[in-house]
Amino acid sequence: MAASSSLTASHAQLARSISGRGSVAAPSQPYRLALSAGGLRLSLRLNPKAAELKARSRRFVKIRSAVIDTADGKPVPEELMEKSVNTIRFLAVDAVEKANSGHPGLPMGCAPLGHILFDEFMSFNPKNPYWFNRDRFLLSAGHGCMLHYALLYLTGYDSVKDEDLKAFRQWQSKTPGHPESFETPGIEVTTGPLGQGIANAVGLALAEKHLAARFNKPDAEIIDHYTYVILGDGCQMEGVSNEACSLAGHWGLGKLIAFYDDNHISIDGDTEIAFTEDVNARFEALGWHTIWVKNGNTGYNEIRAAIKEAKAVKDKPSLIKVTTTIGYGSPNKANSYSAHGSALGSEEVDATRKNLEWPYEPFHVPEDVKSHWSRHISNGAAHESEWNAKFAEYEKKHKEDATILKDIISGDLPAEWEKALPVYTPESPADATRNLSQQCLNALAKVLPGLIGGSADLASSNMTLLKMHGNFQNSTPQERNIRFGVREHGMGAICNGVAHHSPGLIPYCATFFVFTDYMRASIRLAALSQARVIFVMTHDSIGLGEDGPTHQPIEHLMSFRMMPNILMLRPADGNETAGAYKVAVLNLKRPSILALSRQKLPQLSGTSFEGVEKGGYIISDNSSDDKPDLILIGSGSELEIAAKAAEELRKEGKRVRVVSLVSWELFEEQSNEYKESVLPKAVSARISIEAGSTFGWEKYIGSKGKAIGIDRFGASAPAGKIYKEFGLTAENVIAVAKSL
Repeated sequence: MAASSSLTASHAQLARSISGRGSVAAPSQPYRLALSAGGLRLSLRLNPKAAELKARSRRFVKIRSAVIDTADGKPVPEELMEKSVNTIRFLAVDAVEKANSGHPGLPMGCAPLGHILFDEFMSFNPKNPYWFNRDRFLLSAGHGCMLHYALLYLTGYDSVKDEDLKAFRQWQSKTPGHPESFETPGIEVTTGPLGQGIANAVGLALAEKHLAARFNKPDAEIIDHYTYVILGDGCQMEGVSNEACSLAGHWGLGKLIAFYDDNHISIDGDTEIAFTEDVNARFEALGWHTIWVKNGNTGYNEIRAAIKEAKAVKDKPSLIKVTTTIGYGSPNKANSYSAHGSALGSEEVDATRKNLEWPYEPFHVPEDVKSHWSRHISNGAAHESEWNAKFAEYEKKHKEDATILKDIISGDLPAEWEKALPVYTPESPADATRNLSQQCLNALAKVLPGLIGGSADLASSNMTLLKMHGNFQNSTPQERNIRFGVREHGMGAICNGVAHHSPGLIPYCATFFVFTDYMRASIRLAALSQARVIFVMTHDSIGLGEDGPTHQPIEHLMSFRMMPNILMLRPADGNETAGAYKVAVLNLKRPSILALSRQKLPQLSGTSFEGVEKGGYIISDNSSDDKPDLILIGSGSELEIAAKAAEELRKEGKRVRVVSLVSWELFEEQSNEYKESVLPKAVSARISIEAGSTFGWEKYIGSKGKAIGIDRFGASAPAGKIYKEFGLTAENVIAVAKSL
């Protein structure tokens, strides 16, 4: 006879601890647990009880032990530890409430984790946020940024003052709604779109492993820092995180420690509705070491032990799943989506203050908490001073390596580095600009020690291999060819992380231009966060031929020309390709995209490095009085067509100017006088020719000009046939010119 009994568990945490997995019901729907001979089953009761939520929240307030043992062995009284953690919570609550906008739930739930990590484990100098050997911290779940701002404030960073907390999410504040590295020193990368931060963290950890392998010596370990990152359920759901974490496991990035905020709440409610996988099992399959902290709310020693365990694992990255309660301490909104993306409201803030026994006014930091955190200023200075002394000894013994490393740290470029770039003449053989790009990359690798990158499983087609270097792998991290596999999105985000690690690291990544669709979010964040990444995009038009419209970019050039703070460069030959690389390297605070051809192109007369630096310039003009009858404007592979059409028209007595418009962004940055000298307003007869969308060309051809391009998808056929069918020929340019 089967015996059975039932009980109601108001807290989803109980069900998780029993089942050992993350499948739970909506927070307002308590479980009925039924025990029988057939095992344990979970059923839902659709009768939410606010009183049970309130009781549950209160139940997790008090810490049992009177003394907390910290990582450094120095005991902290229970009262001070609890008060310090609650300080973080209420700085977040008060800032979100004052702004009437934000996400209080994550900071309230992750305050213990943030406290222990920053207070006991991380090495940093608040007065020098850019100290090279600091540990890096990223908040991939960027919506919870008040956690990070509160920690920067408490540890003494000058970038976040009391007034900055009170200006959360306001115009020109240092505390924007998501972390922005270009706004707030102490913020390592710009996060917000979920999953990007964990992928950036992989890039930062890759950079640490690479530089350590190159520069550490048996008698001097000068590169030794960790990358820590908090990610949430949303980050776990986004595909980019899996792409990057797969590579992190493959590369054995042992200095990467990720904390998974396992609170089981997203905007739509409990993650039971869409996300029920065993995350730790997945990460184990990816090659990570995994740990589960079952009580992230008050299990301080559990958190501490987990971090120690993760740091002891040197050969693989670690994922620490920390089960927390979102909005911890809020009597009526904890463990619900209501605490996720909006202010708690004044009544609930008051109730939370009462619940957590917090008698202080908004933004108040108790004196004993201030005193506790203040040591990080002197400790941070000591950490940096100790490292500087170690580096000084290193420099005496390893002068050449020290000089190279200092340039990577500072971003200084070697003298006359640009002279390594190849120079071409019209007599040089015709070649695809993707091949010319490889010549440039290999020339630069000899003089730029921070150049590192690779392709999304297309290195032999993108032509991006550095021939004098091997592959960056777990066993050979000193090498500079990165094999990303078929992971465009993760590739872009990882390169953003590499760029943010050190100013002198110059990451590049490659795929077919059309597949920027897979990585656009990463490219946009590179532009937003001012990351110098070189995106090498080959097969840039219908010129790739038979692969057809699925692989032929049409709207892509224009879409990136519309994106702020990015250079869209489409070189026409060898000199323009080399010039594009020069520009890309020199632009420290913006990424560049190089759109490169699959088909061979001639080396044109009149192209130059200097012209590329201006974005647009005249490559030929037979008008003696600087008043041409016609201006032909081209980019990339179509500049050759413009040049051929000009030759024929000149034979008929026409005065024709040919302009290369390799980068609209650079051209727009020139003086009005220069732009007028290239495209004089008096000349209204203008034709643009580009194998892409004609959208936007009216800016340069005016109302009387004509744009020759493609405003439909491409086709599968040999390149020459496609060009002819779409009218991208010298003959068609001549016919259009005669119609003006």
